Amino acid sequence: MFHVYLLRSVSDPQHTYVGFTQKSVQERLDEHNQKLTKTTAPHTPWEVEVAISFKNKAAAESFERYLKHGSGHAFAKRHFWNKN
Repeated sequence: MFHVYLLRSVSDPQHTYVGFTQKSVQERLDEHNQKLTKTTAPHTPWEVEVAISFKNKAAAESFERYLKHGSGHAFAKRHFWNKN
């Protein structure tokens, strides 16, 4: 399975992150929280807001790109990140 996940920084909730992995989402979250990812290290710890699994790698990569740009970013912000 291929996973697209959305993270929110616990220490700074304004910071969010969209990622893609073939690993388990928990394993990937642990890597972010261990500061193994340069872009997310300054804002640890992270928590998973949403994770979506795909059978097809191309579909997962396409959805990740969508969420990171333009209307997809607005969609994620509206539906996933502004629920507080």
